Amino acid sequence: MKLIETTLDGVVILEPRVFKDDQNFFFESFSQKEFEEKVCKTVFVQENELRAGYGMISGLHFQKIPFCQSRLVRVLEGIIQYVAVDLRKGSLNFGEYISVELTAENYRQIFVPRGFAYGFAILSEQAVLQYKSDNPYAPAYEGALAWNDPSIDIKWQIPAEKTILSYKDSDSPTLNQLNWYFSHREILY
Repeated sequence: MKLIETTLDGVVILEPRVFKDDQNFFFESFSQKEFEEKVCKTVFVQENELRAGYGMISGLHFQKIPFCQSRLVRVLEGIIQYVAVDLRKGSLNFGEYISVELTAENYRQIFVPRGFAYGFAILSEQAVLQYKSDNPYAPAYEGALAWNDPSIDIKWQIPAEKTILSYKDSDSPTLNQLNWYFSHREILY
């Protein structure tokens, strides 16, 4: 597995070694041992799969302490834009984001550690994504940040008139309105 650093500390892209011929392919999509050696020591406790259509933007979501989550995301079908925003108050990158395109053809995964908000946009007609979390979903500890916060200014690859949001994501606070942050000094693992 090749590790690609991003501009946000701790957010990395994982690129597996893929063995292909004209009709087949094989790759190791996850190894706990290699993940701990190259990325961080955490144990994933839940895996979810989601299918959605073009234009859907989900996010930006996070869970608060003690149920904050790391995510390891990959695409099984289609193309998505995945975004991570640094919510660690006091960090050098607070309020900054990275965006990466994940596809079924590039086999890449993104790891987003605790302390970040995350979201995605479906760029293909349909997409299926799968993500592992290192803490279970805890609705009482869920938080959200506005997907279109002008202070963050995410360059979504979906035109505004084609954007589809869930009811949950249509009325989230901006970074300036958010009343809860992670601290870059907190030990999140």
